[in-house]
Amino acid sequence: MRLHEVPTPCYVIDEAKLEDNLKLLNRVEKLTGAKILLAQKCFSGFCEYPLIAKYISGTTASGLYEAKLGYEEMGKENHVFSPAYRAQDMEEIAGICDHIVFNSGRQLETYLPVVKRVAEKTGRKVSVGLRINPECSTQEHGIYDPCAPGSRMGVRACDFDDTLAGMIDGIHFHTLCEQNADDLETTLLAVEEKFGRYLHQMKWLNMGGGHHITRADYDVERLVRLIRHMKETYDVEIYLEPGEAVALDAGYNVTTVLDIVENDGTTLILDTSAACHMPDVLEMPYRPPLKDSGQAGEKKYTYRLSCNTCLAGDVIGDYSFDHEIRIGDRLYFEDMAIYSMVKNNTFNGIPLPAIAVMDQNGDCRIVKQFGYEDFKNRLS
Repeated sequence: MRLHEVPTPCYVIDEAKLEDNLKLLNRVEKLTGAKILLAQKCFSGFCEYPLIAKYISGTTASGLYEAKLGYEEMGKENHVFSPAYRAQDMEEIAGICDHIVFNSGRQLETYLPVVKRVAEKTGRKVSVGLRINPECSTQEHGIYDPCAPGSRMGVRACDFDDTLAGMIDGIHFHTLCEQNADDLETTLLAVEEKFGRYLHQMKWLNMGGGHHITRADYDVERLVRLIRHMKETYDVEIYLEPGEAVALDAGYNVTTVLDIVENDGTTLILDTSAACHMPDVLEMPYRPPLKDSGQAGEKKYTYRLSCNTCLAGDVIGDYSFDHEIRIGDRLYFEDMAIYSMVKNNTFNGIPLPAIAVMDQNGDCRIVKQFGYEDFKNRLS
């Protein structure tokens, strides 16, 4: 089938764009010797893991389930970070992860003996690291700023000492969100100033995620220079954990217009939802790009796009079109591979979108469909 023939609502992964992103990330790996890992919290479309594995070095997880997914479906380097681990998960995590990053000295001291015991029993080498907080904010989105005052993310320099440094193999920081290499450079200056003397003792430095490497205006050459500087200065292996950069602009959310409501403006009622299928629209907030549309008032016909949940504020945004929109028309939200499938929900009993893949020739195949049992089985 073609894109206009998929059932709606439906996420469609664009393999051509996904591979373009991966080729650029692979180029960065080759130019720098750094290892790039897929942040599964952003994109966990494991049907594409064989393709992704051809270009980058592995996966990173936010807990046991993502760690198991990376271990089972990609089978390359498998890293994990969590603000706090559960005792009942630790042995299994240590049995499948190559790097385990802790968020506090207390968690490190609590679980390091478990990690060592599992490594000794299985013969696996498990590398342990600690997340730091360089206290260097470079973004405006407070909800995504782990360097904000009072942050629970990472160990500050004032709380880091030689004892902690002696217990770990590497240092991890993650301070960026959809940012360019200039913000990474600012962050690295703070990291070197506050933690530089410890970096000389480390085997690796993980620069986390938030690097928008595959965005058109991203300064790839600056990134390459920064990676080389850190490798040469501290003799450490460098890791990056982008999620969005892997699947940026590599997907659609295809939806159908169910109804049109008039009330001080015209609202299209869709079979896709911001609250259920595109949570970042309400959380950030974020205005998803929509194929063949413009800003409100830019084109002849302006509509407010909403959905069929009971949440009054479940509004995607105001868009304009060159032609009148009618009930039954299809709309195509773009950049819908990231933070969509991994964050969706069944509030109101709204069905989850199907998942399809579009190949290099534009042919689509359904890889997953959901029904009532998927809704019911999440409940008691």
